[in-house]
Amino acid sequence: MLRVLALASVVLLGIAPEGSQAISIYTGWERHALVGSDIRLSCSFFSWRFVSDDVSFSWSYRPDGSRESIAIAHYAGGEPYTDNKGPFKDRVEFVGNPKNRDGSILLKNLDLNDNGTFTCDAKNPPDIVGRPSSVRLLVFEQLPIQAGVITGAIIGVVLGLLVLIVVIYYLMRFLVARRVFSLSVSKHGKKKKEGSQQRQGPAPPADPSKVKAAASEKKKLESRKDKK
Repeated sequence: MLRVLALASVVLLGIAPEGSQAISIYTGWERHALVGSDIRLSCSFFSWRFVSDDVSFSWSYRPDGSRESIAIAHYAGGEPYTDNKGPFKDRVEFVGNPKNRDGSILLKNLDLNDNGTFTCDAKNPPDIVGRPSSVRLLVFEQLPIQAGVITGAIIGVVLGLLVLIVVIYYLMRFLVARRVFSLSVSKHGKKKKEGSQQRQGPAPPADPSKVKAAASEKKKLESRKDKK
């Protein structure tokens, strides 16, 4: 998400700086895993430059309670190099795609001694100045309730938002269709009324002879009343 926002800012600004620039590196914050499982630790970066042929990734590991870090994986010159004698011997694999700015690693067959902080550093010459990013790994014999609740809550919120978006979408479609139908019926009724009035036409003029005869008959009646 952060990488997308950064790329969007580049498009909006419409400019690209010249020369060497800082590189921004991203990992997760904290990961949970079970003993004996595998886990993928992601690392990506944002750079003002296209991916260089000399792009590189370096991973180090600092166990909980220790101040010293151990190099466990490295990618440079188009080749990955992994730990062959330390705590992750034969248990770490570089699985990223550097062309897509991805320097992820896979840790296999985890145990409780793997708890610690994993730090990723990336270089994309000439953009080489950047702050490494770290992710903490917590390994459990069984996933703690709190972690399960948080994960479930996140999934629930995401699903709830998706359902809300779908409901709003179909509600808007219903309201638009109802409005269009109402306008169509109103317009059709108005045309029908106007057509009916045009077919009826104006009332025909009265026959002069009949009008004269009626007036004469009225006078005779009035005359008879006066004589009485």
